[in-house]
Amino acid sequence: MIQKTQLPVILSDIEAARDLLEGVAVRTPMEHSRALSLDIGSEVYLKCENLQRAGSFKVRGAYVRMAKLTMEERARGVVAASAGNHAQGVAQAARRLGIQARIYMPLGVALPKLTATRDHGAEVILHGHNVDEALAEAERYATATGAVFVHPFDNPDIIAGQGTIGLEILEQLPDVDAVLMGVGGGGLLAGVAVAIKSRAKELGRDIKIIGVQAENAAAYPPSLAADALVPLDTVRTIADGIAVGRPGQLPFQIIRELVDEVVTVSEDGLARALVFLMERSKLVVEPAGAVGVAALLEGKLEELGLNPAKTVVVLSGGNIDPLLMLKVIQRGLSAAGRYLTVRMMLDDRPGELATISRVIAESDANVTRLDHTRVGGSLSMGDVAITIDMETKGHAHSEMVLNNLRAEGFQPMIMG
Repeated sequence: MIQKTQLPVILSDIEAARDLLEGVAVRTPMEHSRALSLDIGSEVYLKCENLQRAGSFKVRGAYVRMAKLTMEERARGVVAASAGNHAQGVAQAARRLGIQARIYMPLGVALPKLTATRDHGAEVILHGHNVDEALAEAERYATATGAVFVHPFDNPDIIAGQGTIGLEILEQLPDVDAVLMGVGGGGLLAGVAVAIKSRAKELGRDIKIIGVQAENAAAYPPSLAADALVPLDTVRTIADGIAVGRPGQLPFQIIRELVDEVVTVSEDGLARALVFLMERSKLVVEPAGAVGVAALLEGKLEELGLNPAKTVVVLSGGNIDPLLMLKVIQRGLSAAGRYLTVRMMLDDRPGELATISRVIAESDANVTRLDHTRVGGSLSMGDVAITIDMETKGHAHSEMVLNNLRAEGFQPMIMG
């Protein structure tokens, strides 16, 4: 069990970090979301760290950590590990400070993140199948060579740098009632919690801080329940930026003391949130940056019994692989009932396909793809299998299309 001690980061650390970041990190905008406000029935604002330099909040903590290195430490160079955003933050900070950077990234990392990290001048080594394996190799290299290891979240300077977002939130929306953001290792959530809870205490206010994890990469709920770090056996989520299997020890100490709740969201919820932000707010956000919006859309505040008048969601990053974006958009549209794939077994006789086409057209759905086959291990002589992708207008419309097909004697099966 982790012993309760003085918090490793306090408000004055974050205020000092803000001074260090002057002219380095952008003061990102706070945008009101009319669409989200209407959806949940209270005012919602988006803190757009997806518009930060290098596309995420990570440059804040990385720069603060590295700016405080001695000249001797800088001469040894730095090493880090990341699925992308911390890598770019470290690479950008290293270039600005004139420090050699070596960064380990998992095999299969998104090409845009890999390319951007190299473009900032860092040496990139691909190692391991996830962030934890890359982290272990980076730590081994640091021990062997003397390079300074820049941890993505388990360091007080990193936490203080990320916490500067909390100061900006309070300056941009002083009467905020709740703040939601994603959590992987916990550096962002911990830093923002220190900044906001400390200032709220000075003002005699209660501002709720809610962390959000992908349900397939949620190490914090069991860790908080056990009051100890509980690693996950497996981590599998489209939100690679928060795909961390073990909480950071320092962030955990802070989150346990200051954060009100940590909730989880589904993969479909993540996809839906990403599409929602693109379509309704015109913002490109990666899945890890959209988890707070996913929590709102899935009604997590209501489940917690919270009804804040003004809520801020931190959009922590916008670095998404276009190939992943294509997949996520399709999944998000499907989750929103706007993309429907059905499979049906038909008698192999003239007119069946024409009848299906008529029913779909009269239902005002639009076919985007059709697969028609007479051959397959599950097909009997005289049978045909047909798979149809179509654009629909929501869950109610999708159900109407299905009912209309059933009324004609067909048995459509919804495909994932």
